[in-house]
Amino acid sequence: METLTTAPLCENLPPLPQRTVEERRKLKIKLPELLWIEKLMRKNAAHMHVRTEYTLHHDDMDLPIYSLTLGSQKPASPTLLVTGGVHGLERIGTQVILSWLQTLLERCRWDTHTKALLAQIHIVILPLVNPVGMLNNTRSNGNGIDLNRHAPVQANEKTPFLAGGHRLGNWLPWYRGKTGAELEPELAVMIKVFKRYMQSPATTLGIDLHSGFGFHDRLWFPYAYSKEPIANISDYVALKLMWERNYPHHNYLFEPQSMHYCTHGDIWDYLYDLNKAEGNSHFLPLTLEMGSWNWVKKRPRQIFNFNGLFNPQLPHRRARVLRDHLVLLDFLCSATLNHEQWQPDKKMAESFAQMAQGIWYKARQ
Repeated sequence: METLTTAPLCENLPPLPQRTVEERRKLKIKLPELLWIEKLMRKNAAHMHVRTEYTLHHDDMDLPIYSLTLGSQKPASPTLLVTGGVHGLERIGTQVILSWLQTLLERCRWDTHTKALLAQIHIVILPLVNPVGMLNNTRSNGNGIDLNRHAPVQANEKTPFLAGGHRLGNWLPWYRGKTGAELEPELAVMIKVFKRYMQSPATTLGIDLHSGFGFHDRLWFPYAYSKEPIANISDYVALKLMWERNYPHHNYLFEPQSMHYCTHGDIWDYLYDLNKAEGNSHFLPLTLEMGSWNWVKKRPRQIFNFNGLFNPQLPHRRARVLRDHLVLLDFLCSATLNHEQWQPDKKMAESFAQMAQGIWYKARQ
C-alpha cells in the first residue's frame, strides 16, 4: 500500500508516524484533531519542543500522545499546563487548545510582547490525552475506562450513582477500572509530564478543558472528592477577583466542582494532593467546563445526536467557541508569569479564606 513520505524534521520533533494514504483518510474523518496537531508540529518546529510521551496501537494505527512545550527552558520558570481530550467525546476541548496554540505560534513570528512572555514561562500542552477514545467517539479510553474517574482517589462525599465513578464494568460509562490495577497509560502520561515540571520553585497553573455539563461556562477548581475547601483556597479567591476586575463582563462561573457533584478518581484532585504531599511549589489546577447544554438549547435536535450533547454542531457556533476562550487562556499565561503580584501574603490569605467561606461554602452548611 502506498505510504506518504514526510519531510526532514527539526531536532525539536520526534519521528512522526509513517501513515498510509488509507490511514490518513481514516484519521481525516474520525480523528482530524491528531492531524491538526501534527501539522502544527511540522510547521512550527522552531518555536516548540515536542515529545511523543506514549504511542497507543489501535485499529492497526499508531496514535501518539504528544506533549508540546513552548517558552523558557529555565527550570525555575513558572509553568502553565494545558490539557484536553481526556474524554474522547469532548472534541471541542482539544479544538479550543489547538486554535489558541495556532494563534500563539503565529504571534511568535512578529509580536515582541508574545516573545517576551514566552521567554519567561513554560507552556506545556497535552492537547489530546485520549486519542483512542476520540477516534472511537467514546468518553472512555480504548479499555473502556473513564480517565477522569480512574485516578487513585476515593470520594469522601456522596457521589451521583454511576456518574461519580463505579467499578461494575466497562460496559457502563464512568467506569473507574479494577481496584489496585495498573494505571492506564494515558493517566500515567499526565502524571509523568506533571512531575517533570513540578520541581520548579515557581507557581504552576493548570487548566483541563471539558464539555458536557450545564448552560454556562464554568471554571472549576478542586476538590471533586470533598466539599471541604482546598488548602490554598485564598489563591483561587485572588485569581477570581483579578479575573473579574480585568474582565468584568465575562461569562464564566468560578466555583469549586463540589458545588455541583462529587466524584471518585479526579485527575486534578490526585495531582494536587500528590504535589502537596511532596512539598513542591504552588499548584493551581482549574477545569474549564464548557456549558454544552446551551448549544443544545439553541438547536434542540442536537439532543438526538450523541456527539451534539458535547460539541457545537453548526460551523458558526463552533467558530464562536474556538475564539471565546482565547482571552481566558491568554489571561492564564499572564497570571502564570506574574503570580507573585497577585498571590496573597499570609495576612491577606486569611482574609481571602474567610471570603471563600462566604462565597462558596457557608451556604451549603
